[in-house]
Formats: sequence, C-alpha cells, structure tokens
Amino acid sequence: MSSKHFINDPTHLVNSALRSLVYTNPSLALDSTNKIVYRRPSHAPRQVSIVSGGGAGHEPSFAAMVGQGMLSAAVSGTIFASPSSEQIRVGVQARVDTSRGVLVTVMNYTGDVLNFGVAVEKARAAGIDVEMVVVADDVGVGREKGGKVGRRGIAGTVLVHKISGALAALGRPLSEVAKVARLTAENLVSVGASLEHVHVPGRAITDSAEDKLEIGEVEIGMGIHNEAGSGRAKIEFPELVARMLTQLLDPNDSDRNFLHVNSNEVVLLVNNLGGVSVLELAGITAEVVEQLEKNWSIRPVRILSGTFMTSLNGLGFSITLLNVVNTDIGGPGMIELLDAPCEATGWSTPIGKKTWEEKNTAERSDTVNEQKAIKDSGLKWDTAVATAALTKALERLISAEPEITKYDTIVGDGDCGTGLKRGAEGVLSHLAANPFTGDVVVDVANIVPVIENTMDGTSGALFSIFLNALVHALRRQGPGRATANVWAAALQSSADALGKYTPARPGDRTLVDALYPFVEVLGKTGDSGKAAEGLGWVLNAPRVCYLV
Repeated sequence: MSSKHFINDPTHLVNSALRSLVYTNPSLALDSTNKIVYRRPSHAPRQVSIVSGGGAGHEPSFAAMVGQGMLSAAVSGTIFASPSSEQIRVGVQARVDTSRGVLVTVMNYTGDVLNFGVAVEKARAAGIDVEMVVVADDVGVGREKGGKVGRRGIAGTVLVHKISGALAALGRPLSEVAKVARLTAENLVSVGASLEHVHVPGRAITDSAEDKLEIGEVEIGMGIHNEAGSGRAKIEFPELVARMLTQLLDPNDSDRNFLHVNSNEVVLLVNNLGGVSVLELAGITAEVVEQLEKNWSIRPVRILSGTFMTSLNGLGFSITLLNVVNTDIGGPGMIELLDAPCEATGWSTPIGKKTWEEKNTAERSDTVNEQKAIKDSGLKWDTAVATAALTKALERLISAEPEITKYDTIVGDGDCGTGLKRGAEGVLSHLAANPFTGDVVVDVANIVPVIENTMDGTSGALFSIFLNALVHALRRQGPGRATANVWAAALQSSADALGKYTPARPGDRTLVDALYPFVEVLGKTGDSGKAAEGLGWVLNAPRVCYLV
C-alpha cells in the first residue's frame, strides 16, 4: 500500500472493480477480456440496447449504470483512457441484443468519440441499426476555449442514460430513444469545482507540481481528468456556489450561456466527485437548492444528490441542471422516465427480489468474425489495375516517411510518418498474401482490420472510421462496375461520416486539407487525375498535414 491507495496496480484495480459489479447485481455478466459489463440474456421482451463507456476512474459511471431500465452494456478503458475501438465493437455487436437497434452514448472527449465512432461505423457496415449521441454538458470551458471540440461531457451524462434507458425498457423504437437522448443532452448544463487534483493509482506521488492548488484555493470548472477550468480563487463556499450557478444560468454570459431555462420544471443533480463526505455533500446540496430559489427563482421538481460520476477520489463536486422539455413522442415525459424503476447499482435503487430469485446464470459467449460477416456486393473492379495502383501509392508513401516525420516533429508529435508507414507496410503484406477478389466491398473491408491493427492513436481511429464508412457507402452503391462516379459518391459519404467525429475541416492544417479537395473534384469531374492535380497546393505546402 501507499499513502494514497490500498491498491496500487491500476490494471488489477480496474479488473477487480468490474468483477465486483457481477457480485452485487446478479443480472450482469462480465467479458473480462474486453472489460465489458453487460446484461445477461433473459426472457424479457426485446428492446433497444444502450451501450456507453469510457475511461475507468469515474465510477459508478459507466459500468455500474448497467442494469434493467438503464444501460445494456458498458465498456471500460484503463484509468482516464478511452477503451479501444475493438473492445467497443465487441460490446456493440456481440454483447447486447441488436435486433431492435443500438443507441451508443458517449461523453465528448476526443478519444472516446473517435473510438466509439469506429465501432459505430463498423456496426453499420455489418448491417446493424445504430445511433450515436455525444453528451457535452460542461460549461467550465466556454465557447472560446472549447473551440471546435466543444464542451466536455461530465455528470449530466447519467441523466441521459437514465431517461433513455427507461424509454428503451418500454419497448419504444430506436428513433424515439435516440431522439429523447439527444433532447436530454441538449437541455443539460453542468459545472464542477475541486480543491485539489486527484492522484492515479500506480503513478509516482509528487507534491511539487506547478499546477498544484494552494491550501484554501478552489478550481472552478475543473474537468474530471484534472483538466483546467475557468479559473482559481480563494473564496468562501457560498460565493463558490453563487459563481457556479452564475456560469450555469447567467443569460448575459455569451461565452457560457448554453441553455435558456424556459421550463417550469428543472431537475437538479448534485454530484460527488469521489472525495467529499456524505455529510458535506448534504450541506453542499442544501446550499445549492437554497441559492437556486433565492437568487434564480428555481425550485427543482427533482433533486438528486449522491455519487454518480467521480474523478477517482476527487475532492470536489459538480452541479447539473436539466431543463425539462416536451419529448413530443406521444408517451412518457422526462420526469416520468426519470422516476421509472431500474436495477443499476450506480443509480440508488435496490435490486429487486425477483432478479435475485431468478438465479440467472446465462452468459453471452458470441464472437464476431469480421471476415465471415463480409458478403459479396456485386460491385466489381479490375483487380490487376487496382493492385498495381494501390501498391505504387503505398510504396511512395513508405518512401516519404522520413520527410513526413521531419515536418510532423516540427508541428506535431512526430508519429504521423511512422504511423502511415506501418499502415502502408501492413496493407502491402496483406495484398501479397490475400489478392483482391474483384468485389470492391469485400476487398476494401478486408483491408480495414489491417489498418486498425497496424495504425494506432488518433490518426488510426480516423482512418478506421473513414474506411468503415467507405465499406458501408460502397455497398449502398449496389451491383455493377465501380466507376469514378461510384467512388466519388462513396468517398463523399465517407467524408461526411468522418466529419461527425472530428472537428477538423479544410484549412485546419490536417490531412483533411488533402482529403476534401480530392473528393470534391472527383465528384464534379469523375476524373481521378484532375482530382489528384488539385492537391498540388496541399502536398507542396511547407508544412505537414497531421490529424487532430
């Protein structure tokens, strides 16, 4: 043991914490290899499955939110790190019922959005009906600092889980469940505050960090991974709450006024970031409720106080407000869905007697074989021409690696060239052992796992999203010949799909600067030569294009 933690091995800690959920809720099972907690198969009526997840360290989110009336499965990464796209793919395709569709809910962090996005596109390419909702409720970072990435997702996410989970349990279709999840996310605002940064188990303990908070100093808007907020101050507690509520509600703050509370019904969630005592959290809750009524004339119709989303043992709390609006689905409203029963240990509702007595021991052991899932599309191409062109392009890319690495070392983190080289070498090896079949969809789909296994990091995730979307788009083109116009339409669809997961656009000094002009010119002319000629200004520019 150390002075900070009883368990200092982060891998053992995450794995054992996931196992504990199966012990405390008998309706759950654990895929330990992929760190997936999921509901055991049962005879209950089929419903839309809801999958979420993220880095460990935020418990009880996400894994403890799995259960009847809430999530169907949650995928865990290591502490404060997104799970891989492969973990998520297994969760979406093999650990939940996909017959009525799947809703994937993720917080707005780059790694989470990209890796969950890869899994979503792969599921769509496999023919599964999937919707994805990104929750971004944190006002701690305003519009100016948030930029294109936008707000972070924090504790308000659990309200999205609860409301959408209750609706799914009623048997409503995916279109309605996704609509209400998005509506809930759009009507959420949250902000946190903490007295100190948290320490991650297994890391060296230092007290000399430059960003360490002083005694009595609080960081307003601190993120759940120790990210900086809007500022630090030495103030009394009532003034701290007043500042936080102002950031949530002040209509004159153009940088943070993300929500106009125009409803007679507001839900308040006061969340413990992990290190605040039950006694003190109760005092915090009382202060928040009283200031809301006194200074803002808001009397919440529901007040939730407890530990819902932590930052390990963070010595802080967060405030979330949900503006209750009409769901327009001809059925239950947000409050009714919030009140609905559920059996998730992270949501303070006890597990029912019936679940304990069922003694359900069923488990899912399905595996998803990507190769067997690929069906001929009838869309054909000339394999000799395709092989020669792709081989030449990959060899030129490998030879350019030193120059790409040189420039990326100047403006990036230096891994762009080596990542592209690994991917290119992997595809060349694949082609040598697996010649093209002549079916475009089958051939491109067979390349996708090569890219996923050889290219890592943000660029690997983006290439994976693009190629998975390309497989889906090409299949939709139907049987026939893969002409330039067919490729143009498919590539445009893939570029549009990529735009859902990254804020990068032409002019942002990324690889998108080359991709978008090529797709645009190819779509207008149907001539790949002209499309390539239009890239001269990009490829000859005195900078490297790298992915953000």
